[in-house]
Amino acid sequence: MKIVITDGYTLNPGDLSWKAFDQLGEVIYFDRSSPQETLGRCREANVIITNKTPITEEIITSATQLRLIAVTATGYNVVDVAAAKKKNVLVCNVPVYGTDSVAQHTFALLLELTNQVGKHAESVRAGDWAKSPDWCYAKTPLVELRDKIIGIIGYGRIGHQVANLARAFGMKVIFYNKSELPDADQVRTLEELFTRSDVISIHCPLTKENTGFIDKRLLSAAKPGAFLINTSRGQLINETDLASALQNGVIAGAALDVLSTEPPPANHPLSGLSNCIITPHMAWLSKEARTRIMETTFENVRLALAGKPRYVI
Repeated sequence: MKIVITDGYTLNPGDLSWKAFDQLGEVIYFDRSSPQETLGRCREANVIITNKTPITEEIITSATQLRLIAVTATGYNVVDVAAAKKKNVLVCNVPVYGTDSVAQHTFALLLELTNQVGKHAESVRAGDWAKSPDWCYAKTPLVELRDKIIGIIGYGRIGHQVANLARAFGMKVIFYNKSELPDADQVRTLEELFTRSDVISIHCPLTKENTGFIDKRLLSAAKPGAFLINTSRGQLINETDLASALQNGVIAGAALDVLSTEPPPANHPLSGLSNCIITPHMAWLSKEARTRIMETTFENVRLALAGKPRYVI
C-alpha cells in the first residue's frame, strides 16, 4: 500500500508526526509538490493525501491503483471530484477541526480593524509616544463593537461560533444561509445583509455558483463605514471590485485571511491598501487544529482501507 503525501509541510512544519501512517503502508512524503511534479509522484499511489496540491483528472487517471484521496482540510475544491467518482476513487475530507481557531482569527481581524493594535504598538516602538505632547493618542478612529450588527454569510459550525463571540461582545447578529433555518436572525437576501450590517463576515464554502459573488453590486449596498472579513476562500470575492470599494470609501475596511491566488502576485490589487489587512491563510494553523486534522486524516485512511469509509465527498 503506497501512501503519497503531496504537501505535508503546512500541516506539520515539525511539531507533529506522520509516524502513525507507517502502520497503514509505505509512506512517501513530500513537503510540497509543484503541478509538474505531482503527476509522477502520484502515479503508483494507492492513497494520496493532499492539502492544497491540485489532484486533477490527469493525475487520477494515471494513478491506476488509486483507491483514496484524503484531503487534509474541509474544502476539497483542489480535487477533481467528478473524475474521482468516474474512476471509483473515494475522496474524504476533514469536516470539523478548526471551528474555534477560525472563529478566533475572525475576531482577531475584526479587532485589528476596529482598534488597530498592531499599528499603535509599532508607533510606540518607533518612539511616537515618547515624543508625544499628550499622555495618550490614537492614530486611527477606534470603534466599539457593542450594538453593532454583524452579518454572517454561511451559518455552519464556524458561522455559529463567530455569532457566539459576536454576542459576547454585545453585537447583534444577522445571517444569510443558502438553506432556510428556523432562526429569526436569518435574512432572506444578501442585499439585505449588506445594507444592514456594520461588519460582514464570510463563512461559506466555495462553489462554482458563488465564485466572485462579493462584487461591485453587493459592495455598493453596504454601509460606508462597514468592514468586510473573509476567512473562508479568496475566490468568493471579486478582488478588483473590493479594491475599488476600499479606495473609494464604499466600505471602511477589509480584513482577509485568504486570497484568490496564494501566495499572491506582487501586483495584487489589494496589496498595499492602508484599509485592507491581509494575513497569510493562517486561521487554521493553531497546533490544536492541525492535530485534529492529522488524527482525523489518519482515521479516514484507516477506515477507508478497511472498507468502512467516512466523510466521503
